[in-house]
Amino acid sequence: MTIEEPKFTLALKEGAFELRDYPPMVVAEVTVPGSQQAAGRRGFRRLAGYIFGANTRREKIAMTAPVTQTAGAGDWLVRFTMPGRLALADLPQPDAADVTLRAMPAARLAVWRFSGLTGEAKVAAETARLMSSLKTRGLVPTGPASIARYDPPWIPWFLRRNEVMCPVAVRG
Repeated sequence: MTIEEPKFTLALKEGAFELRDYPPMVVAEVTVPGSQQAAGRRGFRRLAGYIFGANTRREKIAMTAPVTQTAGAGDWLVRFTMPGRLALADLPQPDAADVTLRAMPAARLAVWRFSGLTGEAKVAAETARLMSSLKTRGLVPTGPASIARYDPPWIPWFLRRNEVMCPVAVRG
């Protein structure tokens, strides 16, 4: 079974660093309080409920990857990307008032790929590597970094594919 991932155009690849151009896409998102790990689990469950049928049509929506998580002011924004064939108007409304559907504009993302676990210390170190790479390349972040997890929990930790992503300004 293949899990759909958002399509992108690769603008630059140097080792673990990539610059990607993503087209517009639709996401389901929820904001949850707590630690990175607790909020990630809680947010995942809320969004999984939506795609497994907790919506106005009791419709199942295919799982996609990655699941992203972005720190806010004392909380975390957790997102699932909706399958690429679905526009915002095609999706049923969530039953849960805290789950929101959103159309995202096209974006350029700087990405740092890494494997293993995504504990707070590891994510902080990988985010620092991404930010250092941006500075070295003269790229300007236009928003906060997000954690992107691609694998289900039964994949051995050392084989897990993860990324830290950050929107950046597109240079002329």
